[in-house]
Amino acid sequence: MQKYPMTKEGEQALRDELQQLKSVERPKVIEAIAEAREHGDLKENAEYHAAREQQGFIEGRIQDIEGKLSNAQVIDITSIPHTGKVLFGTTVSIINCDTDEEVQYKIVGDDEADIKNNRISISSPIARALIGKEEGDIVVVQVPAGAVEYEIDQVQHV
Repeated sequence: MQKYPMTKEGEQALRDELQQLKSVERPKVIEAIAEAREHGDLKENAEYHAAREQQGFIEGRIQDIEGKLSNAQVIDITSIPHTGKVLFGTTVSIINCDTDEEVQYKIVGDDEADIKNNRISISSPIARALIGKEEGDIVVVQVPAGAVEYEIDQVQHV
């Protein structure tokens, strides 16, 4: 069975969501189904059908999270010695060699990726190009528009 890398923060976020779903959302939807059943005819009861649909979503998400957690390989970046190389969990500042635009990314697991918060997946083209490189290295990233050169400005083990 394949293991999927995940940061400690990502694991905790999934555990928190799972706890919320099991202890708050699931009982709430069960109560809504029971209340809708009391209204009589279930064939034409929109509240009942909406609650059942919500229950299906919640149960599916619970199974999804439990599956992800069981296959997760949690990596604690603080326990890895600082080598100056780009690794899973590190935060890296890169500069576009053509535009001098600087951007900072944290390399995380697939489920934790959030480009709006500068968290990129370990399987993304940028992360794959950066892994194993050091500060000062030039990396070429293949993007749909072609090749883009970046210089690694700084690597942080945060």
